[in-house]
Amino acid sequence: MSDTAPTTRLGIDTSVPQSARVWNYWLGGKDNFAADRQIGDRIRAANPHIAEIALAQRAFLVRAVTHLAHAGVRQFLDIGTGLPTADNTHQVAQTLAPESRIVYVDHDPLVLAHARALLTSTADGATDYIDADLTDPESILSRAADTLDFDQPVALILLGVTAHLTDDIQAYAIVRRLVDAVPAGSYLALCDDTNVIHPAPMDDMVRQWNASGENPRVNRTPDTIAGFFHGLELLEPGVVSVTRWRPDTAHTVDVDDFGGLARKP
Repeated sequence: MSDTAPTTRLGIDTSVPQSARVWNYWLGGKDNFAADRQIGDRIRAANPHIAEIALAQRAFLVRAVTHLAHAGVRQFLDIGTGLPTADNTHQVAQTLAPESRIVYVDHDPLVLAHARALLTSTADGATDYIDADLTDPESILSRAADTLDFDQPVALILLGVTAHLTDDIQAYAIVRRLVDAVPAGSYLALCDDTNVIHPAPMDDMVRQWNASGENPRVNRTPDTIAGFFHGLELLEPGVVSVTRWRPDTAHTVDVDDFGGLARKP
């Protein structure tokens, strides 16, 4: 997107980097501004692994949603979806099951504007877009109920978003509230950054981001990430680097992004 594009209509502050737009930049997208590219370049210079993480997280999404669709899940609540790219949740799910219903949640006006324009549904299914923050799960659940039936299984998808809940107690409580709202047979797909493979670059990334952005973030240990799945039935291989979660190829390289998929009993 051009830096001279109008911003007041959508309420976008182009001077402050936003997570979704920086991620879009690392993925090779064009929906970002100078502030996003500046912090993105600084982080990538110090942490050249970040682009690998972005791509690995997207590939994990595809594999997880594919598994869920094959398991019979037809409802998806994707929170912190980011800017639309290739292989979005609804595209993967509705390719396998056209009747799937998907609700996307984000709080960046640019994300919502693009979502409404680009994330169209099949005739048999549905997509919706909620402008809401993960810190307000009640609003998310209330508005998602317009599209999703919470008496039927729902796949909760939180990829790379709980890092912005820097307090562990708050983060666990919010994810637990979302899990409590869905019935047995639902699933939680969740992943986030760690600092166990490349500690110095990953910690430097967090320092640079927190000095430049309005939405601070934190790296968590794999054990802390595993805590989000407490009380759920983790699918094999458990909480692992996302490249190791049922990979499509035998040749994988660990990245500092760990997660898993679990079923609510």
